[in-house]
Amino acid sequence: MNPMRVSSIVLVCGALLFALPIPGTFVAGALVMLAGGAARWLGS
Repeated sequence: MNPMRVSSIVLVCGALLFALPIPGTFVAGALVMLAGGAARWLGS
């Protein structure tokens, strides 16, 4: 079984933050997902 890539974990955490109904987590989740996407694009 292959472990998950770091970028996949960051994307999942960002999606969870994005979905939380707490003020501020919408923007934070979007930023975390952008960081995960950049990490995946750069090959991490």
